[in-house]
Amino acid sequence: MTSPEVRVLVSSGRHPVSGRSGAAQEDARALEMALALAGERVSLLHAGDPEDTSLRYYLGMFHDVPDLPAVGNAGQLELLSMTASSDASPLLAERLRHTGASLVMTGMRSEIGEGSGLLPYLLAEQLGWNLVAGVATIEQCDEEGVTVLQALPQGQRRRLSVRLPCIITVDRAAPAPRQSAHGPARRGRIRVIEPDAATAQPDLLRSQWQFEPARVRPKRLKVIKSGSARERMRAASSTGSGGSGQVMTELTPDAAAEELIRYLRAERMIQ
Repeated sequence: MTSPEVRVLVSSGRHPVSGRSGAAQEDARALEMALALAGERVSLLHAGDPEDTSLRYYLGMFHDVPDLPAVGNAGQLELLSMTASSDASPLLAERLRHTGASLVMTGMRSEIGEGSGLLPYLLAEQLGWNLVAGVATIEQCDEEGVTVLQALPQGQRRRLSVRLPCIITVDRAAPAPRQSAHGPARRGRIRVIEPDAATAQPDLLRSQWQFEPARVRPKRLKVIKSGSARERMRAASSTGSGGSGQVMTELTPDAAAEELIRYLRAERMIQ
């Protein structure tokens, strides 16, 4: 059974603890799934900064792929050069129209930047392709269609059969990616493509956004009423959705202390 040509959309990631740049975990899982499926018929596609060195991590994952035409099991990546203010979806859609790939795989969302997870849906809309989200396993694939297991909440799975061409977004429940080897990562080929001026469009919606630091929403304290030990334990361990609490910002220390004392008195925690 012949597997189709597969394109994997990859992006730059960031370690959640150290903050160091590297591969995005969901994109790496998508590449692992693609390599297990199609092997030498897999290539990478990225739209972004040509100076991004973290993309070579993905090229280093080609070290265990047999029958690659390149010497030393070197993968290849096409990089569509774009600025941070440009829109990636028309660039990627135009490139995919002129390639022979009928199956595109990527992660659910990027780890840096917007991270909205809308890019695969925008590409599917522009290309007129099918889309399957949250895939954990590919069971069968040929030139006509693909059968996948979709990850659902609480460990459940759903089997879906979709006709190609198709875009698949890979869930974190997919198999973990293999290690990246330094040699193939350095030998991998990155082809930088300068898009046409008509295709490189600015992201007009992004230019209208207002950015501010994210804040953790405070949770209103819950008074545990008297009752049995089981009821008190259940009330203490439950996570309520909040009630008539009020979020106050930009208060002076004295004003914040007065509001806290007022709340404690209203809940009869202090006299």
